[in-house]
Formats: sequence, C-alpha cells, structure tokens
Amino acid sequence: MDREGAPPAGSRAGERPVRADARRNRIRILEAAEAVFAEQGASASTEAVAARAGVAIGTVFRHFPTKPELLAAVVMNLLDRLISEVDVMLNDSEAATALFELCTRVMAISAQNRALFERLAETGTRVHVGDALTRLRPAADMLLERAQKAGAIRDDVRPDELIPLLAAICQGAMTDGWSAQVRHRALTILFDGMRDQACR
Repeated sequence: MDREGAPPAGSRAGERPVRADARRNRIRILEAAEAVFAEQGASASTEAVAARAGVAIGTVFRHFPTKPELLAAVVMNLLDRLISEVDVMLNDSEAATALFELCTRVMAISAQNRALFERLAETGTRVHVGDALTRLRPAADMLLERAQKAGAIRDDVRPDELIPLLAAICQGAMTDGWSAQVRHRALTILFDGMRDQACR
C-alpha cells in the first residue's frame, strides 16, 4: 500500500507491489546471469553476475536468495522468452513449420543450457525438463491445433502427448550429451511420426 492506504494501480489487494526499479533490476540480473553462465558455465560466481548486471551483490540476493534459485529463474526466463515469440511463429510460418520450429528451439535451449540443469541437480534443486516445459503447453496446444486444421499433422496427436514426447527427447539429449546431429535426427523422427500421411 502507499502512504494514503490504497494499493497502487495494477497491484492486487494483499500483494506487495513490485517497484519499477526492482523489476528493471530483476531483468538486468537475469540477462547478465544468462550471459555469464553461457560464457563461464553454471559454476560462475554470483559476484560475476552482479558485476555484469551493474548492481550490488545484495541486490542479486534480494531477488534470488540462493544460487539454485537464480539458475532456475534463468531457465524459466529462457522459456518465457520463447513463448513470447510464438505469435511471430504463427504469423511468419506455415502451420506445421511453426510447430516444428517451436520444438526445435526447445531442443536447442535444452542442449545449450545443459550445464544449468546439471548444476541445479548437484545443488539438490531439481528442475525437470517436463516441469519447465509445462509453461509452453498453451503455446504448443495452439500451434498443434493450427497445424492439424491445416491437415499437416495427424488428427490423433493429442495436446497432452506433445509436451511429454518433447520433454523425453530433451531429457535424453541432456542426460547423454547428444551431438547436434543426433538431436536433429531425433527431432526428424518425431516430426515424421506426427505428420499426416498425405504430407509425407
């Protein structure tokens, strides 16, 4: 609440509003963490993240009290960013192409951030690929429905099957360290199995 006792516009009753500068700091920290972990690996220090973000180490810990929480937030932020790109996929790609592009991007993100998942497991914080990909479910459902209406994807492929299938492939790729060639082959097999017979 503000000094007059009324909650600021846009906040819910009972919730503590997030200041604009705090939101900006969170974004800067996540962007910096993604860059630092990509360059130095998931074992990079929180101090390095703070330095890259241009904030004090205490600011990082206010948003992410532990290193595992920061790592998990980076993974989720990557997926949220991918979700925000779905509208572009819908507008710029054919129905099946958009769906396959989403799956390919998810696989790439999983492979590129394998070290983050491994580090989270080492610290006792488990972020399963399937749990993370649940955030993609609405977008994946929309793309699947569009592709099926266009006759590009089999009608018997259900929305509740797509994410688990994709999660299983991504988990296998990360666990066994698949090469780019093997990842591409696995996705090709998945896509071929999903395509309508008339489109093969």
